[in-house]
Amino acid sequence: MADIEPYESALDSIPGAHPYPRTSRYHDAEIGIHRQPDGTEVRYTKRRLLPPLHQREDETQPHTVGAGERPDLLAQRYFGDPSQWWQIADANPVLDPNELTDEAGRVIDIPLAGGFPGGRGDRRV
Repeated sequence: MADIEPYESALDSIPGAHPYPRTSRYHDAEIGIHRQPDGTEVRYTKRRLLPPLHQREDETQPHTVGAGERPDLLAQRYFGDPSQWWQIADANPVLDPNELTDEAGRVIDIPLAGGFPGGRGDRRV
């Protein structure tokens, strides 16, 4: 029986293959190649830049954070996939995603399905 090639190695042999699934926030990130002195190539994900935050009411909907909510739970509620929490983080000006839900009563932006994240910033009610 032939040895099974690891997933990562199989991707390397397919020209243009991307190591991140389509739902990943890194899917569209550029893959760089660093060549070591011995000629070995090391692939890495280049920096992912966030889109600019716009004041577009039609691309997001407000959500008032309740006690005990988390970014992943909100992603499950709004997108049907908890791994999509990063879309909510991108639509709001925070460095740490946990800041999104650390204070009950805070109003955050939830991107609409298929919309460009255009956060309006942190608002209080």
